[in-house]
Amino acid sequence: MKNLKYLIITIIFASVSFSCKTDDSGESALTLETGVVPDMVKSASTDGFFDLLKIATGENVNVAFSVDIAQGTAASTDVIATYSKLSGELFSVTLFSDISIPQEFNLSIADVVTAFSELNDIDDVELGDVVSISTRFTTIDGRVISMFNEDGSNNFGTNIANSKLFGAVIRYPVSCPSDIAGTYLVSSTGIGCCGVAPITNYQYTVTVTEDGGGSYSLSDYSGGAYDGLFCGPFGICGDASSGSITDVCGVLSGSAPDCCGDSIAFSGAVNEDGTWSVEVSSGFIFAESTWTKQ
Repeated sequence: MKNLKYLIITIIFASVSFSCKTDDSGESALTLETGVVPDMVKSASTDGFFDLLKIATGENVNVAFSVDIAQGTAASTDVIATYSKLSGELFSVTLFSDISIPQEFNLSIADVVTAFSELNDIDDVELGDVVSISTRFTTIDGRVISMFNEDGSNNFGTNIANSKLFGAVIRYPVSCPSDIAGTYLVSSTGIGCCGVAPITNYQYTVTVTEDGGGSYSLSDYSGGAYDGLFCGPFGICGDASSGSITDVCGVLSGSAPDCCGDSIAFSGAVNEDGTWSVEVSSGFIFAESTWTKQ
């Protein structure tokens, strides 16, 4: 299984970085560049997020993670990070320079404030902020391969971002403890495109699976609205799409591709009784729903 994992990684990187040129004979030749990809893993012994409730009481919250190379060879490795504010501001910094790998690191919220000069003190750490951590490699031939662009965006494609074999980036949101996984009965009322009949209190079962750090995977992102609106008229039945949402102190949000080439926006809140009040919308539907844990 391990050999298969790294064979797949090798194939991914062979396809990521290549260019065609013409050799001296006029024939087309293929030149391959070898990339380097990190394997970033959150430690199971610490929280997967920066706990705002603990921070508010003065506790110096710590997280831990390991850094390794999943594929390729590097002459030197730096650990880099971005800090994104909920307001939209984004800051970048080098956390650790020229490290040896594999290695595990501990990072406290005080370390984060010290590392980012734009943060004056702990009061600048706010709900919804996110610390993202990855690597910058220098190869033996002098190339610099960073997982972040200068603006803080990801400097890699979806094949790497969606890989189940390694993690190129780890993210630590500033959030609250969350425990909303389980099976939910969803009751939806909404409308759809294309002249379909609206639905009222349409019931559907959705599985919510914890991914860690306040992130959860939904077995059906629409909460059954696509099934209720389009199963009869168009045969779009069952789970229309899966995807992840985040729970930030009871505020639910996310976006995921649907089954039909559009995306579904998800927004909602966890109520005091544990139910969710949710709105989902796409180019095809709009629905309001109540999610009740079974």
